[in-house]
Amino acid sequence: MTALDSNPADDRPAGADDAPALVQAAEQAADELDRLVPPVDDVANRVLPDNARLVRWAAPLFLVCAAILLPWIVIAGITLPSRSLSRNYNLAWAGYDVILLLGLAGTAFTTLRRTRFLPIAAAATGALLTADAWFDVLTSPAGWDEVEAIAMSVFAELPLAAVCFWLAWHSQEMMERRLVLLAGRRRLKAAPAASRRR
Repeated sequence: MTALDSNPADDRPAGADDAPALVQAAEQAADELDRLVPPVDDVANRVLPDNARLVRWAAPLFLVCAAILLPWIVIAGITLPSRSLSRNYNLAWAGYDVILLLGLAGTAFTTLRRTRFLPIAAAATGALLTADAWFDVLTSPAGWDEVEAIAMSVFAELPLAAVCFWLAWHSQEMMERRLVLLAGRRRLKAAPAASRRR
């Protein structure tokens, strides 16, 4: 049995069944997604599978965010003024949201599959979310629009960016640990072969 054959639930700490109902529901959703879209079958996942709770929960979270962003893109394209000190203002923001949608979906996919591209996708999406928060707040007119932009930044964009940056850092750390384990295995395999040649 390889690490990929193990159930992600087996890697959870003892007492995980005593978790609140919301946590149990999130774990069940993550288990179901892992069943439907299993991690990629590469050496890294066979050496050290990454079943950290935040990694497992990130894919459903980003898929939901991408689904929410899709109608928002349409709304932004229709309701934003076509001119606001610059031409094509509505197109610029709707286009940016399309890029953000691709980043969220890409991060969700690379998280689900636990691929080596996760640090790149997560870092890029975190940067997009941070820039989105910055420009939303700074370009919003004073009043309710500015309050709404600040609330979206504080409660949605910046927390999601923090999750992205953590995913990028964590998955990079996992890759480095896998390399150390692989190097150790190669040394162990090479040692008996060298002793036989003597």
